[in-house]
Amino acid sequence: MPEQSPGPSVAFRGIAKRYQGGAVAVDSVSLEIAGGSFVALVGASGSGKSTLLKMVNRLIEPSAGTIAIGGEDVTRSEPHVLRRRIGYVFQNIGLFQHMSVAENIAIGLRISGENTGGRVGELLDLVDLPLDFAARMPDALSGGQRQRVGVARALATAPGLMLMDEPFGALDPVTRDQLGVAIRALHDRLGLTTIMVTHDMAEALLLADRVLVMAAGRIVADATPKALLAGEGGAEADALVAVPREQARRLHALEQEG
Repeated sequence: MPEQSPGPSVAFRGIAKRYQGGAVAVDSVSLEIAGGSFVALVGASGSGKSTLLKMVNRLIEPSAGTIAIGGEDVTRSEPHVLRRRIGYVFQNIGLFQHMSVAENIAIGLRISGENTGGRVGELLDLVDLPLDFAARMPDALSGGQRQRVGVARALATAPGLMLMDEPFGALDPVTRDQLGVAIRALHDRLGLTTIMVTHDMAEALLLADRVLVMAAGRIVADATPKALLAGEGGAEADALVAVPREQARRLHALEQEG
């Protein structure tokens, strides 16, 4: 697969999501994500991070505000057309169990009327899976292999923008770490703009260029991993950074025992 030009910018202007009964999931978020950057959205459960992400590809419609991808308002395209230009990977993977790996990967291409040709083989190679996996069924794969197929499917239509909603949450720690490294390498190779939701601050710090911390529907910290580690993100960010830092301290102390 050829390398792509840098992905598009994503701009949020006064984005909010309020539900009947008064619950506020996202509260007037305004920010711009530069094209080609890898941004992690972190925060406690219920902080609004997944809701904010899903408004980009219109899986959730905002109550107020606008979102623009590459300067174009997302509402200018029908949702199904918009989503063909956006890769989307989520925790539950969502492969069609009655379809082969090849059929799962190529489904977006078929819907768009594009020739699948040798693309399935290219995409399997891109996510480090053997070509003979094309004929396998999803239930014959491990969790990590299924998620790699999910990534290949998301990349099939050559999107410039990749949205990832807790993509590694269901995986064991070793597979999670390996796939995280692979996703970052793909981001760099393809020049993607990547927005990843995760509850794991260590994962965010290790993979992202920029980390956005959400609390109560608002962005409460916006900084580089280095700045967050230096304590420049504020109280909410410090509390999240403290978890992997304390784990590292305890592991180091354990190594020194005896």
